[in-house]
Amino acid sequence: MLTKDYYFDLPPELIAQEPSEKRGEDKLLLIDRKSGVYSDHMMGEFPSLLYKDSVIVVNNSRVRKARVFGVSETGGTVEFLFLGREDDGAWKCMVTKTKRQKKGKTYRFLLHDGGEDSVTGEIVRENEDGTRSLRLSADSGEDFFTRCGHVPLPPYIKREDSWSDETRYQTVYAKKMGSVASPTAGLHFTKELMEEVRAMGIPIYEVTLHVGAGTFLPVRTENIEDHHMHTEHYEIDSETASQLNKAKADGKRIVAIGTTSVRTLESAADESGRLSALTGNTDIFIHPGYRFRFVDDLLTNFHTPESTLLMLVSALAGKDLIFRAYEHAIENRYRFFSYGDATFIRG
Repeated sequence: MLTKDYYFDLPPELIAQEPSEKRGEDKLLLIDRKSGVYSDHMMGEFPSLLYKDSVIVVNNSRVRKARVFGVSETGGTVEFLFLGREDDGAWKCMVTKTKRQKKGKTYRFLLHDGGEDSVTGEIVRENEDGTRSLRLSADSGEDFFTRCGHVPLPPYIKREDSWSDETRYQTVYAKKMGSVASPTAGLHFTKELMEEVRAMGIPIYEVTLHVGAGTFLPVRTENIEDHHMHTEHYEIDSETASQLNKAKADGKRIVAIGTTSVRTLESAADESGRLSALTGNTDIFIHPGYRFRFVDDLLTNFHTPESTLLMLVSALAGKDLIFRAYEHAIENRYRFFSYGDATFIRG
């Protein structure tokens, strides 16, 4: 399978630069795998599109304000994306002007108002993957990111973050801090919509996968099979695993909200389709030919050409159906990517 086979032309104006005026007021394209038919809806109709025997799984990871600007010893401004804490307490970071950021260099960090924070940082390692390990002078925890950090909007949103992004780029059920990108399918949910689903007798369970910056990395190999996925941390507790295993054994349909929920469930399921309570890292790459062990249906956004996420939805629904549905979406001016509209792939 070739990466170029997953390319499609997307008019730039369809890449959503802002969220909808009100959370949940997005279009929803239903893609039915059995009939091969797709139809236009609104997100408010989502509960009515669920089968009555459905069980929903969401990713409760919370987005950190991980984009931080520092001033180097020479006075230049450097942008850091804090990816996560390492075993020795340093932070693994992506950094601009990478080749200039050498081991031993120090930085002063800027507050939102342009002032300087009391915390400084020093590069203690230059990593083989191009990242840098940065040690902060003081461990102020999340307060550091609150004072200095910016919402890490994806690169295809061509604007600076605003105060509204602090809530709109976060799901209403976000709990566990650790993502550098939002699990964006969940952005369509309001608390009212979730209560409507529960009132139908459909339970909602939570898992955690901290979304890494690798989610935006393009597939650079000619053949899909040669691509190596980035690693992301995930967690499923024993009670959730037990309840989901019971639901699956009872013939319930497992509806994943977002590709991150899919990757979590499929990573934790064994060959027989039984879920284990796990805390670990996954680099699972789901593409056509993959046999799903646990997930039946998927609510997700529209994905970028030649991306691993487009390959994942093609594995679930079939490439031909996905591409026909995407062509329909483009013709009907659906909004794409993180702040865009949604698809519901149903079996």
